[in-house]
Amino acid sequence: MDRRDFIRGLAATGTICAVPTRGGAVAPVSDPALAAFIRGMPKSEYHVHLEGTLEAEMKFALARRNGMNLPFADVAAMKASYVYNDLPSFLAIYYDGMKVLQKEQDFHDLAYAYLAKAAAQNVIYAEMFFDPQEHLKRGVAMADVIGGITRARREAERQLGIRSQLILCFVRDLTAESAMAALDAALPFKADLVGVGLDSDEAGHPPEKFREHFAKARANGLKVTAHCDVDQADTLKNIRTALTDLQVDRIDHGGNIVQSPELVAIARARGITFTVCPTFSGTLRRTEKVPVDVVRAMMDAGLNVTISSDDPAYMGSEYIDDVLIRAAERSSLTRAELVTIARNGFAAAWLPAADKAAMLARLEAYVKQA
Repeated sequence: MDRRDFIRGLAATGTICAVPTRGGAVAPVSDPALAAFIRGMPKSEYHVHLEGTLEAEMKFALARRNGMNLPFADVAAMKASYVYNDLPSFLAIYYDGMKVLQKEQDFHDLAYAYLAKAAAQNVIYAEMFFDPQEHLKRGVAMADVIGGITRARREAERQLGIRSQLILCFVRDLTAESAMAALDAALPFKADLVGVGLDSDEAGHPPEKFREHFAKARANGLKVTAHCDVDQADTLKNIRTALTDLQVDRIDHGGNIVQSPELVAIARARGITFTVCPTFSGTLRRTEKVPVDVVRAMMDAGLNVTISSDDPAYMGSEYIDDVLIRAAERSSLTRAELVTIARNGFAAAWLPAADKAAMLARLEAYVKQA
């Protein structure tokens, strides 16, 4: 079996009309026709962290290739260790897992594996996050990180028909200086980037910490987005800063905005798109007496919502189809609303207008014949 066959084998996921639960069981889909419609629909994805698609099987493969020993007996033991109850506990697992990414080929294989999974689920366009600070501090060269991912992107477009772009994320709980160093190291490769983002632990690290970084990125022709995770301290203040002060082009998560009619009105006036990941942040709990479903509330508020898988390798290996099916059931999404979400996605692409129109046309053709 050659390398490409190995990666494609890892890309085979899921059973049609079934949703895997986090515990590994299979939950029946109450509306198989709607599930089939979702699976066949052309899609985009904007909130997916490449390092968060690093499945346990690939971790073991990369560890063997790089001569590393992992502290787990097997894949099942590794997956059983993915236990978290908040963002910090999740991030500890997430950052530890990416240590197996050592060489250019590792980043290629990681990106190709995700793109193969996405293409198999009719994703025709994706904008993917990556966290270079975590790799640079281990001595991995930026050229190897971006080079491997870019090579995979080109191969996947040619071989699988999925188009993609790359967003450099600043790890907000590391220093502003390390973020600027990562940006400076990446700018020689800016032709392979479409934007910069802001992820990791928001507590104590508001968006304005990265004002200079965003300004430099924009000066170099890059778009800007920022995570505003749900139910965080000062979350509405941070959403306001991102929207009105830093003038971000998109917001990732951002569900708490529904608690502020003023901010909703600003986001609607600016046409801001929100990349919502209901698997991890689909409910407002800490700030509400009664839990609020984020997707339903944002849709009802008239916001531009897209749905993505976030870090699927750590979230029950639920990629975009399963995430959409689960969201449709939990948030009572109609077929028309699912189409609206898909339209929002293509309209939000950081692409020329003609390219977005072509993708929207593919969606409309599918809806017409489905």
